[in-house]
Amino acid sequence: MTVERLEDGKRVIERWDRVFEALMAEPRRQLVVTLLDAGAGQPVSLPEAAMSPTVPPDRETLGTHLHHRHLPLLADSGFVRWEADPFRAWRGPNFEEVAVVVTLLQENAAVIPDTLVYGCRRLEREREQRSR
Repeated sequence: MTVERLEDGKRVIERWDRVFEALMAEPRRQLVVTLLDAGAGQPVSLPEAAMSPTVPPDRETLGTHLHHRHLPLLADSGFVRWEADPFRAWRGPNFEEVAVVVTLLQENAAVIPDTLVYGCRRLEREREQRSR
C-alpha cells in the first residue's frame, strides 16, 4: 500500500466523519433539508430554517445554539455559509457532501425502519408518495 493511498483513505474517513457529525443533530439536519428545498445560492432565514416541524424548539434558545454551536460546525466543514445580521445561511462549497446523504434517505424512505420514519414528517411524506 502506498503512502498516497493511505493518506487518501484517511481523508475520506475524515470527510465521512464530518458528514455524520454534521447530520447528528436535528437543527443541522433540518437546515440541510431547508437548504435543499431553497435551491443553490438562495439564503434561508434563521432560526426558522433549522426548526423541526414536529417538535418546534424555543426560538431564542435555538438561535443561540445555532450561532454558537451548529453553524460554526457546519461552516468549518464548508457545508454552509452564514451571517449573523441578517441571521441567515446558504449552501457552502461542500454542501453536496451532506445533501447527498439526506437525499438518499428521502429517496429510500420505503426501506428505512418505521422507528426512524414515523414522527419525521419529511420521511413519512416521502414514503407515502413513493408507495403510490
